[in-house]
Amino acid sequence: MSENKRQRPAHPRGEPSHDQLPVATPPPPASRPPPVAIDSWAGQIKVEWDPGAPLTPLGQASFFIEFLKVAGVFDALVADCPLIRTSPNAPSNRDVIGTIVLSVLAGHKRYAHVTTLRADGVLPELLGIDRILSEDAVRRALAAIDEAEGIAWLQRHLDHCTAPLTGVGWILDADTTIKPLYGHQEGAVLGYNPKKPGRPSHAYHTFILANLRLVLDVDVRPGNQHAANHSAPGLWGCSRASAATAGRRCCVPTRVFARMH
Repeated sequence: MSENKRQRPAHPRGEPSHDQLPVATPPPPASRPPPVAIDSWAGQIKVEWDPGAPLTPLGQASFFIEFLKVAGVFDALVADCPLIRTSPNAPSNRDVIGTIVLSVLAGHKRYAHVTTLRADGVLPELLGIDRILSEDAVRRALAAIDEAEGIAWLQRHLDHCTAPLTGVGWILDADTTIKPLYGHQEGAVLGYNPKKPGRPSHAYHTFILANLRLVLDVDVRPGNQHAANHSAPGLWGCSRASAATAGRRCCVPTRVFARMH
């Protein structure tokens, strides 16, 4: 037997004790970046960066809230909302839209995820809303909006942000994505779905401003409406919006893609 094998212990050592663990020392105050002053509906606040503190997924939301206030897009979105509530106990339109905005910024994909924001006492004040609503309150509020009026309302404010960019030469990317669905959802029908054969799906027809990756419109259709002719209404709509902004008829080069999820 070699000398190395004789000196090797039969059992490996366990985890080190608490006293033997390395202790992270915070950086000196001089190395920390200075606080950043931003504007919000709660007034001017200062954001400080602490490299030794735990990370938060919503730390950047305060900067986007400053953009919403300075640009005035959030106030305009609330003022133009077609939601009409007559009950004195109903939440305000600002609380409804503010809850949805914060949920989207947090990356939520379901109504149930809104509950994770209800314990946050900072972001609602920065956005100028009274409280974070429950998922049921948000669902009932959206159901009360007429579909045609709601689409026109959102498209009008989306065009306000994107239409000025289409006044110059640009390329439109048309992307068709097949999204498999599980459970009972509106428009979930059988269609072309090579990854999940026999699984109902939705067809997302997305129109993107090339190179900027700026989404102009998304048309959600049943899974069997994935062909190019079903992209035509949204495609012509984007072209008409560009022509209206430029004040003249124009030809928009288009690239078409297709993918399966």
